[in-house]
Amino acid sequence: MSSSQPSVSIVVPVRNEADNIAPLIEEITTALDGRWAYEIIYINDGSTDATGERLASIMTQRDNLRQLRHARSGGQSAAVRSGVRAARGAIVATLDGDGQNNPAFLPDLIAAVEKGSNIGLAAGQRVGRKDTGFKKFQSRVANKVRNAILQDGTRDTGCGLKAFRREVFLMMPYFDGLHRFLPALVRREGFDIAYVDVIDRPRRSGVSNYGFFDRLWIGIMDLAGVWWLIRRKKPTPEVTEVQA
Repeated sequence: MSSSQPSVSIVVPVRNEADNIAPLIEEITTALDGRWAYEIIYINDGSTDATGERLASIMTQRDNLRQLRHARSGGQSAAVRSGVRAARGAIVATLDGDGQNNPAFLPDLIAAVEKGSNIGLAAGQRVGRKDTGFKKFQSRVANKVRNAILQDGTRDTGCGLKAFRREVFLMMPYFDGLHRFLPALVRREGFDIAYVDVIDRPRRSGVSNYGFFDRLWIGIMDLAGVWWLIRRKKPTPEVTEVQA
């Protein structure tokens, strides 16, 4: 695969996902080869297992694979942000590194952004989730509360499968947990959202590294903060340059 200027960047945040690296990269390449000039950016978020070594080995075979490393774990939002800032493609797509997100849906998400002149975000919406009943209950409650307060029109913001215009993402105010509020913030900037149903699947190997309880109370504060941001948003002025 050529390392020429990509039009699409695939961003994958990972922490201690060594056994999931090679199978997921293979699926990404199967989904995208021959369709777009693309790069894959893995953000190694302070892993302490063989994640870095597995990525380095595959990088010798694929020159469109890049690895960014956080010296210590900064969390999922920080990892996504690092990947987007380093991306060379005008369109960025994200997915989780644990194998639950199927890369076969990436083309639909990328195409949705390409085809919509005002589409800022294409958001995956999971069907047939492979989580425990308790975790699905948590998500239903969280999504209902978030939607009632922010009115973002999105039933599932927790899906890692997303595609967006890089420039739109970089317009967002950054905070930890940003990735869970992208629909509301994208609408705040005047862009539309496309939705794509995606089929969830079980994690291939390992355990979740970005849990629920470690972000519960912070998520409540984030919700209040995003609500405040939306309330304080003024229309973007139409700007023209006056010529002499």
